[in-house]
Amino acid sequence: MVKIRFAAMLCLVGLGCLIATSASGPQKLSSFDPQVDALLEKMTLDEKVGQMTQPDQSFLKSDSDIAKYYLGSVLSGGDSDPKEGNSLEAWTNLIDRYQKRALETRLSIPLLYGVDAVHGHNNVLGAVIFPQNIGLGCTRNPTLIEKIARITANEVRATGINWGFAPCVTVPRDIRWGRTYEGYAEEPDGVKELGAAAVRGLQGDLADPLSILACAKHYVGDGGTSYGSSTVGAHLLDQGDTRLDEKTLREIHMQGYITAIRAGVGSIMPSYNSWNGLKCSGSKRLLTEILKDELGFEGFLISDYGAIDALPGDYKHKIAMSINAGMDMVMVPQRYEEFFAKLKEGAQDGTVPMARIDDAVRRILRVKIAMGLMDKNHSQLADRALWKQFGSAEHRAVARDAVRQSLVLLKNQQGVLPLAKTAKRIQVGGKSGDDLGNQCGGWTITWQGSGDNVTPGGTTVLQAIRKAVSKDTKVTFAADGKGAEGADVGVVVIGEKPYAEMNGDRRDLHLAPEDVAAIDNMKAAGIPVVVVLLSGRPMILDQAIDKADAFVAAWLPGTEGDGVADVLFGDYKPVGKLSFSWPRSMEQIGVHRGDANYDPLYKYGYGLSY
Repeated sequence: MVKIRFAAMLCLVGLGCLIATSASGPQKLSSFDPQVDALLEKMTLDEKVGQMTQPDQSFLKSDSDIAKYYLGSVLSGGDSDPKEGNSLEAWTNLIDRYQKRALETRLSIPLLYGVDAVHGHNNVLGAVIFPQNIGLGCTRNPTLIEKIARITANEVRATGINWGFAPCVTVPRDIRWGRTYEGYAEEPDGVKELGAAAVRGLQGDLADPLSILACAKHYVGDGGTSYGSSTVGAHLLDQGDTRLDEKTLREIHMQGYITAIRAGVGSIMPSYNSWNGLKCSGSKRLLTEILKDELGFEGFLISDYGAIDALPGDYKHKIAMSINAGMDMVMVPQRYEEFFAKLKEGAQDGTVPMARIDDAVRRILRVKIAMGLMDKNHSQLADRALWKQFGSAEHRAVARDAVRQSLVLLKNQQGVLPLAKTAKRIQVGGKSGDDLGNQCGGWTITWQGSGDNVTPGGTTVLQAIRKAVSKDTKVTFAADGKGAEGADVGVVVIGEKPYAEMNGDRRDLHLAPEDVAAIDNMKAAGIPVVVVLLSGRPMILDQAIDKADAFVAAWLPGTEGDGVADVLFGDYKPVGKLSFSWPRSMEQIGVHRGDANYDPLYKYGYGLSY
């Protein structure tokens, strides 16, 4: 343990450090079963049910409910923040307060506290916000993804949180889906390589105090739902039905879970979606027969937010159906008291066999013991010494590099790029040219994200350009693209406004009229125009691609706009390659390599350089 902690201190300085568990891979979680079984024998039914119950902290009626219901886990959903705000201190104080409550229980079993840290510790003000996964997929660089995940784990641990609901190993097949940007690629090969790298980075050695528990999500087929099959409101794809035979489901959508398990992932989140009409949360075939029995997953399954509510029957039946199918811990944001009572009742009357209860709790305890949470010689409270690394220049440098590597150059007519830093005047336009929130996208401070200056410490594209040019270069800005007459070159930064799941589903992916107008206004000045597109998916470009002299797909790069400027001015050559086919029209959406009518504007793997 001394060696592990010393190595962890070195990791704090050397960002790429990982602790190998063994030459043959991660230690098997079942190797902890002797300790687990000894603890399990001491537990009452109430204590077991409590380990399987996960409420959202914003719905806790009282902190004392953590001890009253022997809760094994608590989460913060997308907008579930400390009442004191989103600061590093507020988050740390909240987690410590809850952890102290758990430690007051008879067996002093610490909490797993979960949060969606999907592109950095994105709920907390001042955290480094990395590019969304769609951009990282274009880097094709597992070493970089592992390093990003390690930094994310470091910043999450600074708040005392020990569990991140990441990585997302979805394979989005229809870019109208609002969660497309959470996927690394539309094909499984890229996803399975980068997803495993993220698991290694987040978890490392689970006993390392700078590691967090990873969670591969959303199992399985969330990116393959049929258009129009959504079961939530007027949305189109989200939480819909994936209509595929098992062979195709395995070949496309299951590959990321196979490699995540090999990398040692300790938790997996079953999806909201259905597979051929049956919700994944209630499928014994998917959860037990394939995932646990066949693939040998030894960690635990955590349901998505209130997901069991969509199962058939009354609440007791929903609970029994999911637990008997193989769910181990259930995310019950508001209904934790009812869930506790109904699951206990089911265990007592045999609706849920005690063997299934014990198996679920055993899996949860395996992970907690592997993480060192039961080590009485180690404090489970936050290490506030980590605050000095939170949002640090060293962490931002890695994010900046990730931005550089994620950009895909789609067009560069007559060598317009790279730009000259000594130009007399550069005109910047577009609604996203000076908008940090648009750069980051959804899952940034709030669930759906928002525009403007959402978090401190970041740099917009406009700010980055102004920093990059010579002292004699004038950089002007107009969001509508007007006023560019007399400039040497124009840079128009356009794209989608922030969104997340459900709200991001779209029928039409054409550029917004204001974006088209900004390009037209800039072009009317008779100068070369560079278009930078910020988006969570490829967009239908129509005439915009013809009007642009150069075109850069920058995806959702996060807080480090300097990385965009680095490529625009040629300090770094573009290296990104498309991890999604770029359709030329709406009719091409959902068409992939190997399909007879595959004819995109830019093919999967396309990307220019200088």
